[in-house]
Amino acid sequence: MAFTLSRRSFLASTAGFIALHPFSARAQANQVHLRLMETTDLHVHVFPYDYYADKPVDTVGLARTATIIENTRAESTNALLLDNGDFLQGNPMGDYIAYERGMKDGDMHPVIAAMNTLGFDASTLGNHEFNYGLDFLAKSLAGANYPVVSANVVKTMGATPTEDETLIPPYIILDRELTDGAGEKHPIKIGIIGFVPPQIMNWDRQHLEGKVQTRDIVATAQAYVPQMKEEGAQIIVALSHSGIGAAEAEDMMENASVPLAGVEGIDAVMTGHSHLVFPSPDYDGFPGVDVANGTISGKPAVMGGFWGSHMGLIDLLLERDGNGWRVISHTSEARPISQRNEDRSVTPLVESDQKVLDAAQKEHEATLDYVRRAVGQTDAPLYSYFALVADDPSVQIVSNAQTWYIKQMMQGTENEGLPVLSAAAPFKAGGRGGPDYYTDVPKGDVAIKNVADLYLYPNTVRAVKITGAQVKDWLERSAGMFNQIEAGAQDAPLLNPDFPSYNFDVIDGVTYRIDLSQPSKYDGDGNVAAADANRITDLKFDGQPIDPAAEFIVATNNYRAGGGGTFPGADGSTIVFEGPDTNRDVLVRYIVEEGTISPNADANWSFAPMPGTTALFETGPNAAQYAETIESVTLEPAGESPEGFAVYRMIL
Repeated sequence: MAFTLSRRSFLASTAGFIALHPFSARAQANQVHLRLMETTDLHVHVFPYDYYADKPVDTVGLARTATIIENTRAESTNALLLDNGDFLQGNPMGDYIAYERGMKDGDMHPVIAAMNTLGFDASTLGNHEFNYGLDFLAKSLAGANYPVVSANVVKTMGATPTEDETLIPPYIILDRELTDGAGEKHPIKIGIIGFVPPQIMNWDRQHLEGKVQTRDIVATAQAYVPQMKEEGAQIIVALSHSGIGAAEAEDMMENASVPLAGVEGIDAVMTGHSHLVFPSPDYDGFPGVDVANGTISGKPAVMGGFWGSHMGLIDLLLERDGNGWRVISHTSEARPISQRNEDRSVTPLVESDQKVLDAAQKEHEATLDYVRRAVGQTDAPLYSYFALVADDPSVQIVSNAQTWYIKQMMQGTENEGLPVLSAAAPFKAGGRGGPDYYTDVPKGDVAIKNVADLYLYPNTVRAVKITGAQVKDWLERSAGMFNQIEAGAQDAPLLNPDFPSYNFDVIDGVTYRIDLSQPSKYDGDGNVAAADANRITDLKFDGQPIDPAAEFIVATNNYRAGGGGTFPGADGSTIVFEGPDTNRDVLVRYIVEEGTISPNADANWSFAPMPGTTALFETGPNAAQYAETIESVTLEPAGESPEGFAVYRMIL
């Protein structure tokens, strides 16, 4: 499979480059310096814009990454630009194209148009490329001015991977000319092979079942790499849309980059999928991973963040070895488009590349119209003013969407049939955010940008499998939101100011009460502080006391499931599903699917009665319009705080 293209990635422009990288200074005759540049997990982020918040941002956007790409090219004699997948879906522009404008034969997808302006040499598919179906994918890829490869998605499976009929070409061999340290040009054949998590068959079953199958990443590489060598590939780069995980290969593993890098014949690995950066401290201590040297299984590797936040860069010093080439030295880095300061502000490090913006300007403007327009209706207001004292509609709608999604994802798995619960927390609930820091979406139209009000963070969906006993302890940890209150106390402060609202998980699918006379079982760091405490009482599932040994699936997010907040049952070891979708995207899909949502809180939790006892809490001044609708607690106004919060008295 030879692919010959004239690329500006091989234009000589070495002025100033020698001072910037020692490989160019050291390269001798028969030695060349080759730069491999990576984008990954762009998720349609062409513009430096947050469509959910409807405002420009400095932390995302291919238009910004493009400036680093062009600067890096200008430094180098020899460079390739490669994309590692997940470019077609992931923000409202992607949804606008898929759900509203559509893709007809001959249409150009805006992210492809933007990528074309940069002269990519090759790309692979990520799992999100399949979210809109195979027809949409094919019509989108038709506009690419560069080859797209993926080796482990097959239409017809043969006895071995090399006998498969793959969905798209499994690899490409690029014919290039490299300039050595003496200024001489040499031909070289560079093989590019791509991989995607086999789990797409679960994640996008409705689009893929009966149409394609997937193979194990490492086994597929072991079959194809020798064939690529036979066809003349002298250097092989793996585009691994697969995270950096365990060192030992397991059949059909999702995050297979470490054993993949160990496949003989692969010279460098571009990784992604995990939305992290490599090399970085994120991967300190991982078996087979050397952060200091930027290697995985001894091979140079990189992961360039997500949404255009970084450009991944591998520098190779190659030496002619007979009729071939071998890597004699290498470095890896991820170059960021912005930096976060100590005061949490962000400083942009580059400006946008205008030609990239121009390529998607029309679709950007259409997307702005799209996110500002209703995608559904809510038959009740969505607000978080009382989210810390009563079951709440803004949290309820998130739980409803998570349950809807995870029930679908559990179909056809070994966990199908287990009861699905959902854990969600209020993100905008005053506190340090101030008296206006609350969700408040009125009854009526719901626009996509309103979803940012409902779900602040770009978390991805996870599901964990835990026991009834762990469900109780999860809720005990969550109940650390409240101070202990003595029976008969008057106007006791209710809320623990050091407990963040995003750790106040409400679990839907069970009913329970919180007994404020009890101490918190867990301290602020999640350590057991009062082993015999039982704040969670009357915990029931399906109307019956919960069975401590029963198994439950709990829908949550990657932060919580991976140990964020130190919740019992959520330390990373109980994860049974890692969704490819953000919780925001799931919420949007749910609203589109339902048309009209009914987010009325179901009052599945409340406080245990404490006769003669009252407590005070703060909320936003605009809470007054909803106070009388809160039926699970008795409230009365109690003034205003110096910071401008409304103070309410809760009669327990």
